Amino acid sequence: MLSRGALVARVSLAFHIARHCRARVAGFRTSTNALRDGRAQDKFNYNPNVFEPVTNPEHVNYRRVTANDLESSREPPTEVRMLVRDFIEDSLYNPHYGYFPKQAQIFTYAEDAFNFGPMKNAVEFQQEVARRYESYGADEDGPGRQIWHTPTELFKPWYGQAIAQCLVSEYLLKYFPYEDFVIYEIGAGNGTLALNILDFIRDEYPEVYDRTRYHIIEISGSLAKIQEERLCAVHPTVQIAHKSIFHWDTREPSPCFFIAMEVVDNFAHDMIRYDLRTLEPYQGFVAIDENGDFSTHFTRVTDPLITSFIQLRRRLSHPPPIPRLLKASKTFRNIYTNLPFAPNLSAPEYIPTRLLSLLLTLRDHFPRHRLLLSDFSSLPDTTPGVNAPVVQTRYRNETVPCGTVLVKQGYFDIFFPTNFEHLRDMYEHILSEPREPKTPDADLPIPRLSPLSSSMTPLSVGSDFFSSYHPHNRRTPVDGIVSASGLPIGERKSSVFTHAEFMETYADLSKTRLHNGENPLLDFYQNVKFLF
Repeated sequence: MLSRGALVARVSLAFHIARHCRARVAGFRTSTNALRDGRAQDKFNYNPNVFEPVTNPEHVNYRRVTANDLESSREPPTEVRMLVRDFIEDSLYNPHYGYFPKQAQIFTYAEDAFNFGPMKNAVEFQQEVARRYESYGADEDGPGRQIWHTPTELFKPWYGQAIAQCLVSEYLLKYFPYEDFVIYEIGAGNGTLALNILDFIRDEYPEVYDRTRYHIIEISGSLAKIQEERLCAVHPTVQIAHKSIFHWDTREPSPCFFIAMEVVDNFAHDMIRYDLRTLEPYQGFVAIDENGDFSTHFTRVTDPLITSFIQLRRRLSHPPPIPRLLKASKTFRNIYTNLPFAPNLSAPEYIPTRLLSLLLTLRDHFPRHRLLLSDFSSLPDTTPGVNAPVVQTRYRNETVPCGTVLVKQGYFDIFFPTNFEHLRDMYEHILSEPREPKTPDADLPIPRLSPLSSSMTPLSVGSDFFSSYHPHNRRTPVDGIVSASGLPIGERKSSVFTHAEFMETYADLSKTRLHNGENPLLDFYQNVKFLF
């Protein structure tokens, strides 16, 4: 049994699946000069598909759509074009043919949790996981059931209890008993993590449980029903909102904790490439012709979200993935791009634009949140490109990775690694920029009075009244919000932890230790990190 983070080697079935899905990588030859005047031709360029010499000019003129436009479509569209992020989002989340609503299943089991102590070693543990995996039965011909597991399911309830201990410790330190314990979770899957968290709080911290409000934001209708069946009768405090976090429009004025566990890896990314002469970025489009075949083309960046990401990266001094010599010398760029068969565009880079949308949503609608996020920091067998995803499916009981994101919608998992150090920088920078309401005081809660003043003045005045010193590991205070001491020192900034570091801090490791001393809770998922 293989996890999503431990993929099998590429097998010959990949060719069969690629043909079945009619996935073609075309348009990488398109020149930037041609894009400026609507033509698709060039003298020399690298083209990975020798059977597709140029992008079809008709594809560039197809009707442009977004993933939101396609939500009511019951079949994958034809004769349209869309940004790469919209293609990925439609492939994964379309309610009628998307991967998650129609194909994906989360590995779970009705048996009791694993009894780790008597198991000899990690090999025996993996054999036991494989035995329970077989209960799903063998695949028939064609793409099989897309089953994958998470640490929540493998190590229940101990993994969920570690998450609960982390959140409760922070709540008791900062908010109890003056504020409710408010938790939001996105992508809650089968509800196992929420169940383990709430069971632990109820049993170990009953006074905190009485103040707990647990909200789930779930895009999948089928999973929302499963969560309701498993959770609401046992824990009436649970509320489930069946909607996308990107459509969230309710402001939460209370302090809260926001959980995103193995969710952002499936957030859609955009593809950009750089003109190697001018270093100007170009945004990637996917065109789908009348036969359902795919091609790509690139235009100057006009999308506001892509523009925002590029500007944010520039402010944070995160360099684009262009060779140093090309960035340093215009002369060298001219020489290089005039060489025969030299590409005029850089290698494709996948940028986390939907992750940026999440951070903006947190800033605008959850101003007093604390984020707990975990996901893959690296992945093997990715498609070509920078920060490229893994694209895989199950075929005849084998996990088959593919070499392109242009695959049949709904049949393939597409998931990305996350650069957690860059994510931390983005997150803290965005939170440092205050939300700008559309109208003065629109939908804003009445702020608390500062003990340092008798009027509603900005806390920035009070925070610098006694000293100009502000700790480097603290955020700028939210206006109107003070600490228990009355001093607006701001929230502690987030840090990045490896999976093992986080579990060593909060988990009861004796519960998952094997007979020979190995501990799969620490040894597995080494390509996973936490942001908290």
